[in-house]
Amino acid sequence: MKFSEFKYERINMEEVTGQMEELLAELKQQTAAEDFYRVFLKTQEVEKKIGTMSTLASVRHSIDTRDPFYEAENDFWDETMPQLQAYEVQLSRIVLDFPDRKELMKYIPEPYFLSAEFDLKTFDEKIIPLLQQENKLSSEYGKLKAQAEIEFEGKTYNLASIAPLLQDRDRDVRRRAYDAKMAFFAKNEAEFDRIYDELVKVRTQIAHELGYETFTELGYYRMQRFDYNQDMVANYRRQILEDIVPLTRDIYGRQAKRLGLEKLRYYDMGYEFESGNPTPKGTPEQLVKAAVNMYHQMSPQTGEFIDVMYNNELWDLVSRDGKEMGGYCTSIPEYEVPFIFSNFNGTSGDVDVLTHEAGHAFQYYSSRHIPVLNCQWPTMESAEIDSMSMEFFAYPWMQDFFKEDTQKYYYSHFSGTLTFLPYGVLVDHFQHEVYNHPEMTPEERKATWRKLEKMYCPDRDFEGCEILDKGCWWYQQGHIFESPFYYIDYTLAQVCALQFWARAHKQDPDTFKDYLHLVSLGGTMTFTKLVREANLKVPFEDGCIKDVAAEARKFLDSFDDSSF
Repeated sequence: MKFSEFKYERINMEEVTGQMEELLAELKQQTAAEDFYRVFLKTQEVEKKIGTMSTLASVRHSIDTRDPFYEAENDFWDETMPQLQAYEVQLSRIVLDFPDRKELMKYIPEPYFLSAEFDLKTFDEKIIPLLQQENKLSSEYGKLKAQAEIEFEGKTYNLASIAPLLQDRDRDVRRRAYDAKMAFFAKNEAEFDRIYDELVKVRTQIAHELGYETFTELGYYRMQRFDYNQDMVANYRRQILEDIVPLTRDIYGRQAKRLGLEKLRYYDMGYEFESGNPTPKGTPEQLVKAAVNMYHQMSPQTGEFIDVMYNNELWDLVSRDGKEMGGYCTSIPEYEVPFIFSNFNGTSGDVDVLTHEAGHAFQYYSSRHIPVLNCQWPTMESAEIDSMSMEFFAYPWMQDFFKEDTQKYYYSHFSGTLTFLPYGVLVDHFQHEVYNHPEMTPEERKATWRKLEKMYCPDRDFEGCEILDKGCWWYQQGHIFESPFYYIDYTLAQVCALQFWARAHKQDPDTFKDYLHLVSLGGTMTFTKLVREANLKVPFEDGCIKDVAAEARKFLDSFDDSSF
């Protein structure tokens, strides 16, 4: 069945809540682990229905934010999900109260219990109105960006479709296109500030209602960070600052030299080569066919997966007016399939979607039969290992996508994975400052961003662009608004993915076998355990970042990038 044929219907709240109340009451009566698990699986069937309908509404709303039907359904779910979360919390309590946890863990993986404990730390029925308010504000942010209309040289662009102009060979075109894009954010500065200020306030209020001093502690619980804490993250950020920032400064120095510039400006950062950035060679349809061929050659498992994606049209890839920005992968539980959402715009990012988001989708496809829904997906930082590693495993097939630009793509992609790391920890550090000091004004937040930006990304020169120079780059980063503290995860995963790359580069025969094992585990283990299970080093360990940086520098030095 194709995605367009998947049937959506708004759930009957009375019926669903009645089913959950009946099952929860039955669960409480069970004394044997096997019987408890049998009833527990019935709750999973109800949650599959809820998850399927809420996801279909969300995906179809993001595909066309102007569709009044799915806009109304999206509003319904913003209101409804916090109410349904109350039943999830009751389920968590009942599971945790079962007297013989050791016996029950034969059926339900450890992360479910940890997640249940964290659920109790993050929810109380009294905060439902605040959660509804938070959801509405997040939706406001997404809609504000989706409705951007950027006028440039007689044409109208959105935030995704203007991206190729930001990489134009003509420096003046780049500058003017960049300024046109940032004019949208400048025009809406007060609105972005208002939305985020209200989000910080409501999240802080939620934290106070639950007994936390700041939202930061609650944010870690929300992100399901089972086996690491703020101190470990701070130490990790320090290592990125010491071992990666010097490497990225060299990368930007080489870029300026290639472009014949004394200094990179803000509109030059995304333009890497005088001959133009590497671009995919072909239409979206041709890129998809190349991806199908690649996954068939990569392994039997990936071949089976891509056939399901292709035959059932489980993606919406091309940018259109009214479509939300960005890209994501999600799952539709009753159909046991993933779905990929993106905005193709003619840049190399189009191919990254077919590797990165497909990595997420392949992980879900590989672990979809895990009966405990919460354990089909790993926690965020673990999930990103699966996607970022797939970008590297796809390297042998990049000739099919980039033709004469292949070597240029390798250099661009690889150096990009490194320059991303300091930016990723900047986003994380900024959020710690914001939520540890919620009394900050919007102006103080922007000044804080700019201060940290100069520390982690010292090569950014925003002279001539007031909105960026005053510290507003982060308006573009949806995670900061919509998923607080979800960002360090990408960098932790990138460090793990770079280890997979290093092993594959050295032709370790067990590399892809370890990857297949990792994706099959889904979320049945915590982050550090999954990393070790895949025979990788945990990024928090002293020396891990230094080793990754050393291997990366060797690889970059093997390129004569002046020839691109």
